[in-house]
Amino acid sequence: MGEVDPAFVQDQQHRPKLSIIQAEGIPQIDLTPILQHELPNPSTIDTLVKEIGSASREWGFFQVINHGVPLSLRQKLEEASRKFFAQSLEDKKKVGRDENNPTGYYDTEHTKNVRDWKEVFNFLSKDPTFVPLTSDEDDDRVIQWSNPSPQYPPQLRDIIEEYIEEMEKLAYKLLELIALSLGVEAKRFEEFFKDQTSLIRFNHYPPCPYPHLALGVGRHKDPGVLTILAQDDVGGLEVKRKTDQEWVLVKPIPNAYIINVGDIIQVWSNDAYESVEHRVTVNSEKERFSIPFFFFPAHDTEVKPLEELINEENPSRYKPYNWGKFLVNRKSSNFQKKNVENIQIYHYKI
Repeated sequence: MGEVDPAFVQDQQHRPKLSIIQAEGIPQIDLTPILQHELPNPSTIDTLVKEIGSASREWGFFQVINHGVPLSLRQKLEEASRKFFAQSLEDKKKVGRDENNPTGYYDTEHTKNVRDWKEVFNFLSKDPTFVPLTSDEDDDRVIQWSNPSPQYPPQLRDIIEEYIEEMEKLAYKLLELIALSLGVEAKRFEEFFKDQTSLIRFNHYPPCPYPHLALGVGRHKDPGVLTILAQDDVGGLEVKRKTDQEWVLVKPIPNAYIINVGDIIQVWSNDAYESVEHRVTVNSEKERFSIPFFFFPAHDTEVKPLEELINEENPSRYKPYNWGKFLVNRKSSNFQKKNVENIQIYHYKI
């Protein structure tokens, strides 16, 4: 096995178990009823809305099938991802990220101060994307993040941009269903995304000689609104089941997308829905690829519970926070070890 790099070793209580719970797992939801409709018809999608609400409340995760994203486009993107990561480290680093701009390639991401067993390539949904210069609440300065221009494989940028369009369409459809499930107007959330800060990520998890010690991604919750994940057939995503706090493997379903509600929906819903902890295990023999799309609002969004959901019986559970400041704070800890825990939504709990 050789010497284990301590940077990758998880604390004893967070190491993956060798026996895996593969229960029925997260709910599977068929989106066929909304594919033909720009504005969903409440009578035809009532069951769908209930399914989405139940999954968001009980699991924080679900898989969608018949989602409308062309399989051929997804296959093109997955093939391009494999070609990109197959390059030499020197070539990949030509489009490397730096501490000012989180886009591009890097292989040193840390989750909760432990290095992840993976390499990634980040690409912004909107180029350029505007964010605060610092997480200081009194600093009004804004900077722009921009995308790298990978030379290989050819057309990678074009394929990514086409795929992002499909991800945004699917994200808006899902947001409408979530809004309806919360009892608010279908388009309630659209105003927050005029200048979105969304990004797509390509993950490559090489075979790991010590899968009992390291994780592809350590336990975490997603800070944004929604994550739409394409994973290959190797599997490795585990979700913490709310009923018993056990880690459950999410079995890959061909051509499905895994959806999880992020911290922002937890706040918007005033804790009706919960952003759930998840992690990625590694495989000693097989490499794994996944492509998450992180749906994030504009940097100047003030995140707080929806007014429609607040009343005397259900008072607001969160102080408002600025999404851009939150994002910039979180990004700073992904790149290197920090001595303090990065910002979490529970810091804004009332």
